[in-house]
Amino acid sequence: MKEEAKPSAVRKAVALRYTPDMEAPVVTAKGQGRIAEKIIQLAKANNVPLQEDPSLVEVLSKLDLDQQIPPDLYQLVAEILTFVYRTDRRARLSALPGNGGMRDEPKTAHGPIR
Repeated sequence: MKEEAKPSAVRKAVALRYTPDMEAPVVTAKGQGRIAEKIIQLAKANNVPLQEDPSLVEVLSKLDLDQQIPPDLYQLVAEILTFVYRTDRRARLSALPGNGGMRDEPKTAHGPIR
């Protein structure tokens, strides 16, 4: 008896926008399959840090576009924003003349949102 190959999981992606003057982060893009791949491709092309957390993407993908994240997700999203700010800070500092190497900072428990 042959085992049938399980179909691979469909890739999903959610993009968030947040600025300090906003009440909460907002969903700006979401999709699965080819749309998810395009979101990831655009993020990489624009040097937007990616954080992988399939369970969080699953929850965020249920939100509407332009919808603020609900308060019960603030802590998880805050961890992602911390990762993003640290990544951005490291990139800017390493680009400064004479700053060739930086110590690694601790990373969040989550891994690019894909």
